[in-house]
Amino acid sequence: MLLDALMPKELSPETIIHIGGVALLLGVVFAETGLFFGFFLPGDSLLFTAGLLSDSEWISLTPAELIPLLIIAATLGTATGFFFGRWTGDFFSQRKENFFYRKKYVDLTQEYFQKHGMMAFVFGRFIPVVRTFLPILAGIAKINVKKFWVYNLLGATLWVVSVVMAGYWLGRLFPALIDYIGLIALIMIAVSTLPLVVSVFRGQTIAGQQNPK
Repeated sequence: MLLDALMPKELSPETIIHIGGVALLLGVVFAETGLFFGFFLPGDSLLFTAGLLSDSEWISLTPAELIPLLIIAATLGTATGFFFGRWTGDFFSQRKENFFYRKKYVDLTQEYFQKHGMMAFVFGRFIPVVRTFLPILAGIAKINVKKFWVYNLLGATLWVVSVVMAGYWLGRLFPALIDYIGLIALIMIAVSTLPLVVSVFRGQTIAGQQNPK
């Protein structure tokens, strides 16, 4: 019951894979890595689950067959966000906040990009929200397109290979894990979101120190 309350069943990794198979899996990865309204979709947990269920009755493709497709989806998703940013310019600075957009997401992502530079496309792949908004902000900043493609592909490859293979090998070592996909997904969400939570907390702390009552 607790798992159902924390994660809507419609957005759980196993539901996405069960209902839409590989096609929906690729679509969600594409949306979560570059479309600003896709930040709430499961990313890391979905890749892990895909690895866990690959080469089985759930997903007939082996990791060697599935990984290249996921890398393409992640790379194209990020590229879509990047060129959307280049096209819209300061779209987000003038946009009103709603469920799909919060200014704090952009501020945190911008801070992350300023701190890590182009390597943010590699490190940021493992942080929800950052991997969604980073390409858009990079597009707005009009960073070098050739560098973008290099780090985009590098980040997508490292992210997909590491998370999918972690799920695949752990699933082979501990077959019973398949019965705890929901719990695993929640743990991965908590772990991957931790850096974001820390950044928010640090930002609030610094702001409080600079503006004491």
